[in-house]
Amino acid sequence: MELIPRKSKKDTCVVGLEIEAGSIGAAEVAVNGAVQLTAAGEVPLAPEAFRDGEVRDAEAVAAALRSLFSEHKLSRRVRLGIANSRVVVRTLRLPAINDPKELDAAIRFMAQEQIPMPIDQAVLDHRVVGGAPPTDGAPPQLDVMVVAARRDMVSAFLKPLRDADLEPVGVDLSAFAMIRAVAQAQALVAPGEAPPASAVLYCSVGDVSNLAVAKGRSCLFTRVSSTGLDEIAGSLRSSTGLSPEHAAMWLQHVGLEQPPEAIQGDPAVVAAARKALEQGAGSLVDEIRLSLDFYGAQESSVPVERVVLCGPASAIPGLPGQMEPSLGLPISAAQPEALGELGPAAAARLTLPYGLALDD
Repeated sequence: MELIPRKSKKDTCVVGLEIEAGSIGAAEVAVNGAVQLTAAGEVPLAPEAFRDGEVRDAEAVAAALRSLFSEHKLSRRVRLGIANSRVVVRTLRLPAINDPKELDAAIRFMAQEQIPMPIDQAVLDHRVVGGAPPTDGAPPQLDVMVVAARRDMVSAFLKPLRDADLEPVGVDLSAFAMIRAVAQAQALVAPGEAPPASAVLYCSVGDVSNLAVAKGRSCLFTRVSSTGLDEIAGSLRSSTGLSPEHAAMWLQHVGLEQPPEAIQGDPAVVAAARKALEQGAGSLVDEIRLSLDFYGAQESSVPVERVVLCGPASAIPGLPGQMEPSLGLPISAAQPEALGELGPAAAARLTLPYGLALDD
């Protein structure tokens, strides 16, 4: 399916690639003074090929990638997103260190105690996300977010890409891509004024849920939850016998805005879809609350003022409105302006791939 008309392509194009249970999404971006979406597409993927955020059948994933990149004539240069429970994220507070090599050594030393995996078997990355100025003679400090993933798991992701003759130019945490894609530009602060004191919780709901607290574009906290559309659709499938594709279509069709009696279709399926969505909305609220509790326990946490939904579930009519009263925080759905010419469902699915294609 062609999601966007093909535009001019340059050697600098990068494709953001997100693999989910059931589909692979790709967004090609060129940067030439301005960010331009030059192509985008999606291809179905057998559910057993990718489960729990990990590649289970490399050959099936590689075949789907070949089909996707051939059909849409995408650049072979790709940046891949990873999100699963085996990626460990920790925020460490360290003395301020200016030398990058010394900072890296200090992070690896502290990570040995904080990261529950052998460091020599892990891929480590880090970002400075904040800090504390010197006080009462104490030296300044840095807050550093450390991301660790097992090398064998990363290798399993990269194998089907290389088998499909793609060139991985980067592997990124999906939560970072989500923030890049939908975070509002940081408000300008006049000299002498303090930066905004509040943060936003972003939640991309696809087969699983990516949750991240950010201040501007700086990620302060992130976690992955198995609660997502796959679980909601699974509930509908178990009660109706629908196929995965038809279950997803019914969830989108029924939504949470109209009364069930006003929705066309089999009343029993409409009722089952509405029940699955209502229960799913409740589960998402519980996961957001849990994330806020985890985040609030951090020493450097700042208040969260609102929640922004993105990803495939954000295109389901009425979902933010269903969740907001229970959560007690404003909830809105968002998508990048660059995806505006796509339909709502396609734009929602490709939000995270678009963020992956963007460079920091």
